[in-house]
Amino acid sequence: MKQALEHIKVVDLTRVLAGPWATQILADMGARVIKIERPGAGDDLRGWGPPFLKNAHGEETTDAAYFLSTNRGKESVTLDISSAEGQEIVRQLAKDADVLVENYKVGTLARFGLDYESLRKINPRLVYCSVTGFGQTGPHAHLPGYDYIFQGMGGLMSITGLPDAEPGGGPLKTGIPITDVVTGIYASTAILGALEHRNLSGEGQAIDISLLDCLVNVTGCAVMNYFLSGRIPQRLGNTHSNMVPYQVFRCKEGDVIVAVGNDTQFVTFAGLI
Repeated sequence: MKQALEHIKVVDLTRVLAGPWATQILADMGARVIKIERPGAGDDLRGWGPPFLKNAHGEETTDAAYFLSTNRGKESVTLDISSAEGQEIVRQLAKDADVLVENYKVGTLARFGLDYESLRKINPRLVYCSVTGFGQTGPHAHLPGYDYIFQGMGGLMSITGLPDAEPGGGPLKTGIPITDVVTGIYASTAILGALEHRNLSGEGQAIDISLLDCLVNVTGCAVMNYFLSGRIPQRLGNTHSNMVPYQVFRCKEGDVIVAVGNDTQFVTFAGLI
């Protein structure tokens, strides 16, 4: 079966998680993704182990599980983009590319002549997506940041975990790097929108994706609860701020999740117990 993005070429200048997650989604839909890594260590995520992939002889490679989970279906090339030769190779790749995704600190690629304004001159149809912690503008634009930082800054850790007064209570991060994952999803969605815009107008465009913006956006239910009630959302453990019962109950044979989403379901549930 023909995949939706088989005709799309993506230059992937991202590393760690949010950017690679976005380009992996595009690869899953059939896009040709060319991942560019620095000489030597490559993507930092390769070293985020153990565990590491083992070769046919049972020996550990340098590819950690984290790296494998975010770079499925991609081609890979090593380039030193700080060198004139490396920069020229990126330009040649970008000349007929549909998409370029990068997650360098603001201003880094401009120093190398690889920013959107430079590359659009050789490819006006290019969709150029920048993924950063705080966006391209603003007082914190120049700062880097990891998923964990934005879980705290974006408010997620203030509503995740047990209440402060309970044993073990306090701020709690999620079990997966949720900020990176949702940022990758938002980035890939924005890229698809920009490609459709290009289909209609013939023009590419720049996309500015911020980890902090994406994390705040996914806390929208809690934010709207505050806007309507004036009450600051709190950590409630495994209970729900708006529905009951919607929680974990400890039973003789193990923990049981009971999730009742409306009054009709509650009548049925009450009849069962």
